[in-house]
Amino acid sequence: MMALGTEIIEALLISYGKKEVLRRLSDPLWFQSLGAVLGMDWHSSGITTSVMYALKRGINARAREFGLCVCGGRGIHSRRTPDELRYLGDKTGLDAEAFVRASKLCAKVDNTAVQDGFQLYQHNFILSDEGDWAVVQQGMNVLEKSARRYHWCSQGLSSFVEEPHSGVTGENEGRILNLTDSGAAATRSSILTLSQEEPQKIIREIKDIARLGAADDVPAQLELFGDTGNCGVPARQPEAQIAIDGGRNCVMPAHHDVRAEDVDLKRLGGVLATAYESAPQDFEGLLLTPGLGPRTLQSLTLVSEVIHGTPSRFSDPARFSFAHGGKDGAPFPVPLRIYDESIRILGDSIEKSKLGYKEKSDCLRRLHSTALEIERNCAPEADFEGSIAHELRHSREWGGRTAGS
Repeated sequence: MMALGTEIIEALLISYGKKEVLRRLSDPLWFQSLGAVLGMDWHSSGITTSVMYALKRGINARAREFGLCVCGGRGIHSRRTPDELRYLGDKTGLDAEAFVRASKLCAKVDNTAVQDGFQLYQHNFILSDEGDWAVVQQGMNVLEKSARRYHWCSQGLSSFVEEPHSGVTGENEGRILNLTDSGAAATRSSILTLSQEEPQKIIREIKDIARLGAADDVPAQLELFGDTGNCGVPARQPEAQIAIDGGRNCVMPAHHDVRAEDVDLKRLGGVLATAYESAPQDFEGLLLTPGLGPRTLQSLTLVSEVIHGTPSRFSDPARFSFAHGGKDGAPFPVPLRIYDESIRILGDSIEKSKLGYKEKSDCLRRLHSTALEIERNCAPEADFEGSIAHELRHSREWGGRTAGS
């Protein structure tokens, strides 16, 4: 994961620059797709921990070259974020205290201003040497054993307390108290006014509100600031394909296995047709790579989409599991031999590109374009069950492994 993740980040840097890398990381659907293409379970709280740990190890080892650094992490590592940012400030001359403040505000907002039943246990602050940043942090609901991930990006951020997120990912938990909602400005103003009142007066009023709430069988927390209609999210939605809930928010279904309804079968059909049914002439340099067969081409097509795809292409992140499977065996075990070939070919194209030989990197870019053309013009919907059966038949041949094997 570290090797392939780092190669993908480097390819993004070469093609689109540091700002785009941060924008991608702050897009919850792209992040979910990246985790899936790296072989993580497509719908799991572990995708955040594993992907960010892999990227931190890979990016930080080449921080000077990339102009990027990942601070923080899970648990005790998250609490070291301010010290790591101050260290970077000393080394680069950037205003570390401004980033420390931003880091603390992001964490405070998602732990306090957004009261959704999730307590933060992971905080990652990704900083560029140009002063741009992104935050990927995750909270856990211990009782329900579920997680929610919060994404931030400095680009376009106008307020830490009103609609600050670039996206949120998680299962719908029903109505929540969200003081960052654009409709909650009056509520935030009321809170500020309350904070300036005599404490004893506030305590008396809270007791009265709590009594009224109990009498009316209404949660006192939601009634505390009057009409909360603009401060919540819709009630729980039925289990279905991923729902995009305003902007780039991602409401995940309750199931964690990969199902046909989680995948855009037309898009998957385009990938499979590109890999198994076409051999365009402009792939000559790529196709002559020793050991490159249809199965590796399938993986590289999905890797190419992660690098070159537009935001609308990531609405079905489960599809990217068809690059390298999942460590839990869903939709199939990780084909390690194919995974190694993907890393080798992508790495080779990047190194040659840096030396001025761009044929292979151009071929990888065209893989995505070709898959799009096939998808639009002639690809049927993929045979979902048949595709998985094909993978399982060849799993041993391709070095198929799961986390427990």
